[in-house]
Amino acid sequence: MSNISIIIEERPADIGHFLVGRLLPFREKRMVGPFIFIDHMGPAHLSDHENIDIGPHPHIGLSTLTYLFDGAIFHKDTLGTEVEITPGQVNWMTAGKGIVHSERTPEHLRHSDKSLHGLQIWVALPKELEEMPPSFFHANADEIPAWETDDVSYKLIAGTAFGRKSPVPVYSDLFFLEIKSPVTKTLTIGHELIGEAGLYILEGSIESEGHTYEPKRILVAKNSQLCEFTINANTTIYVFGGEPFAEPRHIYWNFVATSLELIEQAKQQWQNGEFPMIEGETDVVPLPPQHRI
Repeated sequence: MSNISIIIEERPADIGHFLVGRLLPFREKRMVGPFIFIDHMGPAHLSDHENIDIGPHPHIGLSTLTYLFDGAIFHKDTLGTEVEITPGQVNWMTAGKGIVHSERTPEHLRHSDKSLHGLQIWVALPKELEEMPPSFFHANADEIPAWETDDVSYKLIAGTAFGRKSPVPVYSDLFFLEIKSPVTKTLTIGHELIGEAGLYILEGSIESEGHTYEPKRILVAKNSQLCEFTINANTTIYVFGGEPFAEPRHIYWNFVATSLELIEQAKQQWQNGEFPMIEGETDVVPLPPQHRI
């Protein structure tokens, strides 16, 4: 019997400034471990007059993980953070009780042709930490644990696995792995994983029990401990998941919480201008009227 419980295809989603491929949440699978939201951005090719300008917008109850394959994004937030993220680096922003940030094309790229490709991910916070103070962490590419085994390359972008630990400050038991292989190999990695596991195919293909699976989809394992598959040559995948929470999560726009009361409170605070603001930025994103994800 197949260990794959569900296959999630990318669905196009318009985020106002950019068309992305939405992977999570899905109507039949809202979360995989603590992972509650995954968007595949691009690959997009922008001309010299096209730029990403996502103005100040709020988050609560989650950590965001930005990981790029190509291009660059300039991040600013209400903690005073100003940082450009480039491929292989990790931006990890923990919203907690509330943070506001903007995401834009860096100034040095605004008047030239450019590309953008990557993943935007939300990880829900444990109930006891969902109103913690906000924080931000940036890791350079050479700070992320990376190793090679039997010609297969691994990177532990966040969490713990394979006896290693990423420097990204996570708040629950989770893992987010990049696996690249130039050759065809059968991998048995279930014993390295905890909780639930999802597998996203970025490029190439994998095979499992006589079936071939190609890019732009997530495969969710019935039992992460039985995670075995063949990764074909020139394939890149991302394996992610962790221990699921006991409580369900509500999502409205950029707000994640265990209670609808916290969501409503955040909505009112944003409408009333009670969130902190980013100095010098005025193009705030308004609260959408109906925006359950």
